[in-house]
Formats: sequence, structure tokens, C-alpha cells
Amino acid sequence: MSARRILLADADAFFVAVARMVDPDGAGKEPMLIVGGTRESRGVVCSASYEARRFGVRSAMSIAQALRLCPNAMCVPVPRRACGERSRAIRAVLERFAPVVEGASIDEWYMDLGGTEALYGNEPLAATAARIRAAVAAETSMMVSIGGGTSKLVAKLAVERAKPKPGTGATGVYVVPEGEEGSFLATLDLADIPMIGPRFQERLARLGMRTVRDVLQYEQLALENWLGARAGAWLYNRVRGIDSGVVEGHGEAKSISRDDTFPRDINDDDQLARELLALVTRAARDLRGDGLMARTVTVRIRDHDFKTRQASRTLAEPVMSDRVIFAAARGLLGKLRAARRVPARLLGVGLSSLHADSAADQLMLFEAGDERADETERDRRLARTIDQVRARFGDKGILPARLLD
Repeated sequence: MSARRILLADADAFFVAVARMVDPDGAGKEPMLIVGGTRESRGVVCSASYEARRFGVRSAMSIAQALRLCPNAMCVPVPRRACGERSRAIRAVLERFAPVVEGASIDEWYMDLGGTEALYGNEPLAATAARIRAAVAAETSMMVSIGGGTSKLVAKLAVERAKPKPGTGATGVYVVPEGEEGSFLATLDLADIPMIGPRFQERLARLGMRTVRDVLQYEQLALENWLGARAGAWLYNRVRGIDSGVVEGHGEAKSISRDDTFPRDINDDDQLARELLALVTRAARDLRGDGLMARTVTVRIRDHDFKTRQASRTLAEPVMSDRVIFAAARGLLGKLRAARRVPARLLGVGLSSLHADSAADQLMLFEAGDERADETERDRRLARTIDQVRARFGDKGILPARLLD
């Protein structure tokens, strides 16, 4: 049986690149760029240019902290619509080369090239990856780095070596040959391996294990005795690059979420409901724009003391209209507020358990408390009509009355 041929394409500084494409005369000319919000916002960094990262700016850091580290940086909001368009464009190119493409996130895609050896003249996998990278650049004006190997884990780790960061000499492609997985993993720290989080790292450090080499010296039985059968076996395989996960091409997105950090904390229920409606309006529009419907609705709230809470509900059938999604989301917000009624600094809504729009040929029903709420064909027609109006006249061409100033 031939070895698996798996690639991971990772768009280089994706959000920064898209922000510069959207605003070539502003963000496009600023080397130190932070994407995530304005300088006055209380949001977090989504991405930062390599120049800003040299000052210690990292994703998920508050914009205020990022500006303390890099005070001369330019800050811009995330260009969400343009990011979605660029993501779909990149995926379209990848799908021409690989029979199976799995979207891991908006800027990462796994590809399974198993069985394509003859199609590409039995060229090395790295050569195929280089041609894919060149095609993406030529057709989308976006750069991707590509890592490859015999498993998704190895490809994920290899793509970090592929990224052409300043001073690394990397070329944008790095493929670990079959049989060299162990020696490649042995060059890494345990913190580099996905799913070995801070707590697990601390536990391993107490046992004297901080690098992959530290773990490789022990047999599986010893690891199981120290960590438990499940964790020990998992770690034994992980540090050897053994991963049986398959590339699944059954969907482009796993979830759609929108959130907003408020300029000032909000404690009024009606005002929070209004903010939630605005988030649902954006998320539902993007959901329909991708030709999708969702079954699970999640509401996330971050209190003034930074405690983050969330509640989810999975509906009986997938839905796509603003009205029905907002009804579910508002019920979840009510539960969160009833459990802890304190000022909120952030509110978010997420849509997951996604399905293709064609899945909804029947009446959609779900329960909301003691009542039944229906998503009818009229709901769906109305939602699509509103999308058409916004596409022609802009996002504010038509809005719910509650969102009008």
C-alpha cells in the first residue's frame, strides 16, 4: 500500500493580505499593520503583519496591549466579506489540483493527493505543491505556504517550516518524505504539537519532558503508566507523527461566527438584544451567501470581569432566516443573562452544524420553550430577497427597524 500524500495550504498572513488588497492606498502602504479593529476599539488582534509581530504583537492579544508594544502601527477592522471571497477563490484553485479538499479554517485547507501520482507524472510531492502555490498566487494574488507528509499532523507541522518568514530562508513549500517523520518530529518542542496545550505541557514538564526527544526515549507502556492508558498511547503516536485522520471534503466551513466588543460595557437587556440582532443579521447573511443552513446556534458573552460564558441550542432541522435564528439566539441570551446579570463587554453569535441550502425542501420546525416556531418558505424567500437588495444598494440598503438610529 502506497503512503498517503497529504498537503496543507496555509494562506500567509491572510487577514493582513486581504486588508491590504481592500485598501491599497492605506493599509496597503503600512508595513506595521494590525487587523482586528480601530485604535479606539476594545477588540482583539485577529492578525498582524510580520513587521508588527517583531514587536511582540500576537493574535488574540487586546488591541490596546498591541499598541503599547507597537505604538506606530495602523489598526483596521477585519474585512470580513472580502476575506470570504478570497478564501473561496483560493479553495477553487486547490480543488483543480486535489480530488479531496477540506477547509480547516477560512485560511487553511487540507488536500489529499492520493492516487494522483500518474496524473502528475510521478513528480515529487514537493514539486506538485510548488505548482499549486504558483497557481494560487497567479489566479488570486494571494500567497500560500504548503506543508506535506503522510498524515494531517505532519502536514500541519511542516507548513510552519514552509512559511517564508524573514530570516528563515524558507521557500513556501516543505514536504517531509515518507520514513522521515520521526526525525522531523524530533526537532520540535512538545509545545509545537497541536493539542498539547499549556496544562498538558506543565504535566509533562514535571516528568522532565519538554521536547519531542524527551518523550521518544520512553516506551509506550511507561507513558501509559505515568499519564494513563489513553493519554500515554496518544502521546506515543503523536510524537512519531502517527495520525490516522482523513481529509474530508464534505464542507468548506465548520461554523460561522460574528462577535463585537463594545466601546463601553452594556448592562441593559434591550440594548444587548439590539446588538445581538445586528450580529445575527450579519451572520445569517454570510450563511446564505455561502449557500448554507445551520442547525446549531450559539451565543457567547464576555462579562466586564472577562469571564466568558456561552450557551448553544441544536434545532430539529437546519435554518437560514434571520427571524428564526434570532428567536433561538435571543432565548439563549436570556438564559445567560438570567444566570449572571452583570455588564457585558463582548457579545457573539455562532452558527454551526452546517448543511447545504438544498437540504431545506421541507418545513423547518423547532421548539422554543412551550411554543413552536416555524421557518417557512416565506421566511426563506424574504431572507434571499433582502440579500439581493443589500447586494445592490449596500449593507444598509435594508435593515431591521430596531437597528435604525
